[in-house]
Amino acid sequence: MALSVLIFEDNPLLRDSISSLISLKEDLRLAGAFENVLSAKKHVTELKPDLILMDIDMPGMTGIEAVKQIRVFNHTVPIIMLTVFDDNLHVLDAIRAGASGYLLKKYLSTKLFDSIDDVLSGGAPMSPSIARMVIASMQKSIANPYQLTPREKEILTLLSQGNSYKIIAAQSEISLDTVRTHIKKIYEKLQVHSQTEAVSKAINEKLV
Repeated sequence: MALSVLIFEDNPLLRDSISSLISLKEDLRLAGAFENVLSAKKHVTELKPDLILMDIDMPGMTGIEAVKQIRVFNHTVPIIMLTVFDDNLHVLDAIRAGASGYLLKKYLSTKLFDSIDDVLSGGAPMSPSIARMVIASMQKSIANPYQLTPREKEILTLLSQGNSYKIIAAQSEISLDTVRTHIKKIYEKLQVHSQTEAVSKAINEKLV
């Protein structure tokens, strides 16, 4: 049975071109082609595609936001992002949001089917430059899993040493209110509700 493909692309000529390419393959079927992603949730829910081709930059809502929405209720459908630039940070953001890979628009006519085969077999089509960005991002997340800023890590360290808010403010050369704001953010990121919990987590997980 042919696999259904859903297209989101705001350029009408390119949208028609991709639709025509899909129609050339007997094992692929066009489920729908749309100029924006404002109703992406509805389209994906109703049409149940086996694969999604999505432009990153679209009016009203970006493809990245659409991927985030889709991943809330569908974690498995492969999503290939279509983009003009292969070193764009938006590509990395799209992959972080849950995209399966991406394809440069200039290579659509020559690499579309290879990219589709790649992603359907569990691969992730992307260029070496983006792959390096993904690896660097993962390494950063492992080193700092709660995404604490340098200032937040400094304050958490001082807090773990038993310092009062006043002493932390003096040592960090910031106001007491600023210390409280930072500590509130630290609690949110660590998902704790008290100083004892924060310090315990920081020590047990070697955050300080």
